Amino acid sequence: MTDVWIASGVRTPFAKVEGALADYDAIGLSVPVVKAMLAKGARPDFAVWGTVIPNLTWSNLAREVLLDAGADPTIPAFSTIMACSTSMIGAIEAAGMIDGRGRDLALVGGVESMSRVQIGLSVALSDWIRKFQGARTGQQRLAALGALNLKDVRLFIPKVANRVTGLSMGEHTEITAKEWGLTRVDQDAIAYASHRDAVKGWESGFFDDLVIPVGETQRDTIPRKDSTPEKLAKLGPAFDKTSGKGTLTAGNSSPLTDGAAAIWVGSENGMNRLPGETPKVKIVDYEVTSIDLRHEGLLMAPAYGVPRMLARNGMTYADVGVWEIHEAFAAQVLSHIAAWESAQFLSEKAGVAAPMGSFPHERMNPNGGSLALGHPFGATGARILSQAVKELAARPKGERAIVSICADGGQGTMMLLESA
Repeated sequence: MTDVWIASGVRTPFAKVEGALADYDAIGLSVPVVKAMLAKGARPDFAVWGTVIPNLTWSNLAREVLLDAGADPTIPAFSTIMACSTSMIGAIEAAGMIDGRGRDLALVGGVESMSRVQIGLSVALSDWIRKFQGARTGQQRLAALGALNLKDVRLFIPKVANRVTGLSMGEHTEITAKEWGLTRVDQDAIAYASHRDAVKGWESGFFDDLVIPVGETQRDTIPRKDSTPEKLAKLGPAFDKTSGKGTLTAGNSSPLTDGAAAIWVGSENGMNRLPGETPKVKIVDYEVTSIDLRHEGLLMAPAYGVPRMLARNGMTYADVGVWEIHEAFAAQVLSHIAAWESAQFLSEKAGVAAPMGSFPHERMNPNGGSLALGHPFGATGARILSQAVKELAARPKGERAIVSICADGGQGTMMLLESA
């Protein structure tokens, strides 16, 4: 099999919904990123791009983005989606297509424009309109008008809620937080560390070659330099406001965010097309995990997938130098860690018999996570992969990193990377 590598790419700044990037739709946010990637002089053999929130204006977002970015129109491009794991599953799909026989380099990424969500008609009203337009006579139109049910005359506004359960990810995570006995203090500590490390990453220049300006926006707008545990403690519950036991707040939950991000996936020959200074590491393994969301926490898939992936590679937590874990909620991160450190969970649920040890908190998200940087659903996978690659590539040969993302629907994707 051909060794497959992943190289860091670029992204837009991330901004809260209705904020600095509110005027850009999904294509408008994606095009500057793709242009910047192509400006590196590499022509990809194919492209994978994704977004979570649908738009009726296009069906294959990846193709539209490449054409608008001025890419060679003979480059094949397809779109993908897997909730918050969208651009990571895109990287896994691309890795599976790299064969060293003409498919050596893929441009992969994703986007979310939370500020430009398209509102639709109810399905029943859409059906009625099509029937009315198909009526050929006045009598048929009158009959169609008589069949119109006024309760169907309404708009469909997409919600951040699971279709099966009807609950939002925040509501699900409140349940998980209570099941695992997670405290508000510990959740706020995760959020504070995320902001602190994101600010440190910007001030140290870590993000300088990972983020491109869009319009007048030069950098992420969400990280708070003035964040403190005391300020976070003053925020009220965001999802469970009535029981007196709610612990998830706007401060320890990722905000709705606009942004786009990209990475490179390729063979060694494909990597040679990129500028020599581009950080790159080898993909060792990956995991795609699904759980029964009716009986398990909605965002708990990585709690199963990460130890399974480590076990089959003969590794424990201590063998991983960098942990890039998506922070949908601080409680979700803490529930994963609690599960990873539970011998009962590992053996009875994850099916991992070997002990994994204690989780090294100090190695997690060294330059901030989604709580501080933001979470544009389709872009987060590429964002955390780029950060992990840059961090890992600067370390000695043979060091390893875990990149992990949970996703709505009870799924998740994980990658094991190695410096070379």
